[in-house]
Amino acid sequence: MTQLLLLFVALLVLVHVPPGRSEFKRCRRGHGACRPYCTKYETYMHLCPDASLCCLPYGLKPLASEPENV
Repeated sequence: MTQLLLLFVALLVLVHVPPGRSEFKRCRRGHGACRPYCTKYETYMHLCPDASLCCLPYGLKPLASEPENV
């Protein structure tokens, strides 16, 4: 009975833990991340709808025909 209770408690804890990448929203067609600040390996492109920065890795460059607020 104790093992069943322990298993139940462990499952309840796992249900409430968010997935690893759920903290940042995606931007720029899924290539960037909306964050409060960009890392040293990223560049700022534009603001996300929640007023955070859309950070893209330096290797990705926007296309000239691509609209800015995507």
